Amino acid sequence: MPFTLPELPYDKAALEPYISSKTLDFHHGKHHKAYVDKANDLVKGTHLENMPLEQAVIEARREGVSLLFNNIGQIYNHNMFWLSMTPDGEGGASPALLEKIAEAFGDFDSFKSQFISMGVSQFGSGWVWLVSNRGALEIVKTPNAETPLTEGKTPLLVCDVWEHAYYLDYQNRRADFLEAFVEKLANWEYAMRNCEEADRMLGTFGSSCGGCMCC
Repeated sequence: MPFTLPELPYDKAALEPYISSKTLDFHHGKHHKAYVDKANDLVKGTHLENMPLEQAVIEARREGVSLLFNNIGQIYNHNMFWLSMTPDGEGGASPALLEKIAEAFGDFDSFKSQFISMGVSQFGSGWVWLVSNRGALEIVKTPNAETPLTEGKTPLLVCDVWEHAYYLDYQNRRADFLEAFVEKLANWEYAMRNCEEADRMLGTFGSSCGGCMCC
């Protein structure tokens, strides 16, 4: 099946005032769509043509950083970014996820500080992720279209720090955008579901097909 542009899981105005409908209109309807269209053109006639998205990302990256990988990787990353946000983000993380965050980072405030710092320090375009690495939570950053998925880590939550993700609303204030993401927009329920899937793959909660839930 061709790669597809998913519908946003909320109305374009639902994340205001933290992300404007104008930003989402450009980001989803133009940038993300362009990656989908280009990837579908590039994948025609290749062995990746009918692969599920996650598998295609891993296989394309195994073959090197190319125009094909960059476009497929950006589809995957953006799919997850939309799901990593919710209009109800101010509700905060569940006690179970807060416990895991405390184990890894000390407490939620320390996690927030490290997440924002990691996102700010990503030079140029890229992403900042909360991941599970064999059951342990980590914060990682990746440039361009790179994703922790290709390193065997399970993405739980991601924030896009390409300028088109925030510039209309925050100009050069990337740190303010990241703070709004963590405090107001992050979909902690989604992160916890992904965390449970990661644990299931390790046998913590029994057998499962595993993988993150962005596809």
